[in-house]
Amino acid sequence: RGPLVCGHVPCGPLCIPDVDRYLYHLRLSDDVLLDVMARFQAEMVKGLGRDTNPTATVKMLPSFVRSLPDGSEKGDFLAVDLGGSQFRAHQVKVFDDGKQSSQLESKFYPTPKEVTQGNGAELFEYVADCLSDFMETKNLKHKKLPLGFTFSFPCKQTKLEEGVLLAWTKHFRVRGVQDTDVVSSLRKALQKHKDIDVDVLALVNDTVGTMMTCGYDDQRCEVGLIIGTGTNACYMEEMRHINLVEGDEGRMCINTEWGAFGDDGALDDLRTEFDRELDLGSLNPGKQLFEKMISSLYLGELVRLILLKMTKQGLLFNGKVSTALLTKGKIEMKHVSAMEKHKEGLSNTKEILTELNLFPSEEDCVAVQHVCTIVSFRSANLCAAALAAILTRLRENKKLLRMRTTVGIDGGLYKTHPKYAKRLHKVVRRLVPTCDVRFLLSESGSGRGAAVVTAVARRLATQRRRIDATLAPFLLPLDILREVKDKMRAELEYGLKRETQADATVKMLPTYVCGTPDGTEKGKFLALDLGGTNFRVLLVKIKSGRRRSVQMYNKIFAIPLEIMQGTGEELFDHIVQCIADFLEYMGIKGARLPLGFTFSFPCRQASIDKGTLVGWTKGFKATDCEGEDVVDMLREAIRRRNEFDLDIVAVVNDTVGTMMTCGYEDPNCEIGLIAGTGSNVCYMEDMKNIEIVEGNEGKMCINTEWGAFGDNGCIDHIRTKYDREVDEGSLNPGKQRYEKMTSGMYLGEIVRQILIDLTKQGLLFRGHVSESLRKRGIFETKFLSQIESDRLALLQVRRILQQLGLDSTCDDSIIVKEVCGVVSRRAARLCGAGLAAIVEKKRENRGVERLQITVGVDGTLYKLHPHFSRVLRETVKELAPQCDVTFMLSEDGSGKGAALITAVAGGAGDLVNAVLF
Repeated sequence: RGPLVCGHVPCGPLCIPDVDRYLYHLRLSDDVLLDVMARFQAEMVKGLGRDTNPTATVKMLPSFVRSLPDGSEKGDFLAVDLGGSQFRAHQVKVFDDGKQSSQLESKFYPTPKEVTQGNGAELFEYVADCLSDFMETKNLKHKKLPLGFTFSFPCKQTKLEEGVLLAWTKHFRVRGVQDTDVVSSLRKALQKHKDIDVDVLALVNDTVGTMMTCGYDDQRCEVGLIIGTGTNACYMEEMRHINLVEGDEGRMCINTEWGAFGDDGALDDLRTEFDRELDLGSLNPGKQLFEKMISSLYLGELVRLILLKMTKQGLLFNGKVSTALLTKGKIEMKHVSAMEKHKEGLSNTKEILTELNLFPSEEDCVAVQHVCTIVSFRSANLCAAALAAILTRLRENKKLLRMRTTVGIDGGLYKTHPKYAKRLHKVVRRLVPTCDVRFLLSESGSGRGAAVVTAVARRLATQRRRIDATLAPFLLPLDILREVKDKMRAELEYGLKRETQADATVKMLPTYVCGTPDGTEKGKFLALDLGGTNFRVLLVKIKSGRRRSVQMYNKIFAIPLEIMQGTGEELFDHIVQCIADFLEYMGIKGARLPLGFTFSFPCRQASIDKGTLVGWTKGFKATDCEGEDVVDMLREAIRRRNEFDLDIVAVVNDTVGTMMTCGYEDPNCEIGLIAGTGSNVCYMEDMKNIEIVEGNEGKMCINTEWGAFGDNGCIDHIRTKYDREVDEGSLNPGKQRYEKMTSGMYLGEIVRQILIDLTKQGLLFRGHVSESLRKRGIFETKFLSQIESDRLALLQVRRILQQLGLDSTCDDSIIVKEVCGVVSRRAARLCGAGLAAIVEKKRENRGVERLQITVGVDGTLYKLHPHFSRVLRETVKELAPQCDVTFMLSEDGSGKGAALITAVAGGAGDLVNAVLF
């Protein structure tokens, strides 16, 4: 006689060495467990794929539970729980008291064999009868209550309140239910009870219920685990990985149904002869093989089969095979658990074996106790390997080196076995050292969890209605956009006519640019670009001929806020200082070069080199400038400095510069669009239509200054309260209303106002308006572009929000992304409606049935926002179907364009006359 070696558990001195060979294949090393973990991870990926799911054993069923509890849930709920030896009905009160507390009252009903083995109608009528009895007991029949249905069998769900049974497990064999919607069956049975009014809002697996119960107490809980009569796990998966469900935003709880892991033979090398014998004698041979290796329903039977063979070999009970060892199901999990209570020595084991008429010796008791330990230890090991695979996937989804998370657990094996929980915890932590895992035991998990899921579903439905109501004014239907297009067209006409131009909001300013470049331009030119918080000075070298090219050198200078909002003299002195720095930097301070001045503010021009500022936009407020000629102001500032002289040939709006730059590449370009910090358009108009300028021949570029569209109230019906708040808080209230709905300078502020409102409504950030969210301008438009990026996971969205001081949940991030989306989409749609008015006007000017035209575009919103350009193009196509519009991105349009206009203006007289008025 000598010690039996098991690798994990110390063995008694009385063990028989030959016994060890029966247990060898049940012992699993860490290397084997890591291999099982990798196999399960591969099955998870297979189960999540639309094409591979049909052949996957681990079905990875979407539960349509998209959100964990956030503590704001409240109300009275009912829950019913079908899946074990007893049916349970629950009343759950959820309190919104800041403590996330709830109260559970339950009643248990037996599930007779005639119900679990009968037909479907009888089963659901029994459930409805029990619920009716429970509601009468609790005096609830007068109330209309939402109900969560815990149904602990694999179902394919297409929505939260619908589930088609795939297969029965756990000895249930009810006829006529498989492949049908179990919620419909329950509702039909409930309708027969005219005295109760119950609304079934959610179908929940017991694993999901466990996760949700524990998630109510610990918001880190994102895994649910059942280890009892059956076994299963669920976890929160990223929507972008779930090909079985439409959408890629947020997360959804996946019910893995891992009991079927290995049904395709993936675990055959680990299954022993006893596993195979047990499976052949089961109600569902070849199915749920992983469950048969680890759940309490089968572990007692596995122990019986091992003991039977050992006895037949003469290694136990003096070779006497008792009736107990020959009777299937005679050794149950409760016996195995009791025999493993090592602290009580061998007394429990001897007593249980004696009751089974086995009359053991002390050596027999040691060996049997050891068999029980190895069988239950293997169960814990395999469960740990699969759980470790899920935890690893969660960590990788979050792109974390180390992750803290909580696993909610329920089930008799975990709760009642003396050592199971400790073994499971230890092995999991050894297999995934990069995860700090808390294991949280669920109290009445499946019932309370179903109520919590129902509470969350009701909260989300209420939230959805309120969010939809908040964002509805931003969703402009096609008929509204057509109305905007028509009103823009009318405003364009007002601006062109002599008698209405003075009162027109869309000023339609003549630029005195009467053509586009023809490729003969050449020389060196300076260009200035003023239109935002940065000011650029450029040296542009233009070559003509076969190898025509444009080379540019530039330097960017900041314009401090105090200069933007100081005096005009300070502003232009600062501009000249920047020019001096650039000339010195380039080594050309002594050269007198022709200069084009891109000045991206509304100017009334009397000629190509004269521009009177109509009014500041984009945050500029410099005094003594409005009504003044900006070219004269620049010349005076150069004279004050008295260091160099420049020949200012042209003052140009950035839209005109953009059109000219693209016109250099594509002669069909006759429209320039800026969609960036500001919003504006220019286009080539027939001279005969420009009443405020003499002459009827040819064309002239008109700077529409369409940002002021709506200043007369014509689009007030589509402005939201958020638009009005942004306008009232701006530097120019009541002005540039269209620009404030379409340009990058204001979109972030509109989003901030919406977020504040949603937070005050309790729909975001747990109702807490943070100090950072109160800061005007904190939500820059660049954050919209980042947040709306299709390549950005919600975890990265949360990081952006955290940088802004906004502590968001996954659900918050989804809402913020949606808000950004509707605001930027509205901007693109409105911009598209305005542009459609212009291309339609161009088509009518030419008198053609179909127009082909190019729009030169510049601006950060168009360039950097992930969806703005596409939505803009689609809208123009919808609203101007007879126009084939090509959008050409301008490379440095405002600087290069100013130089090209300067080159044209500074050329030979005949060229000037040909191109410029």
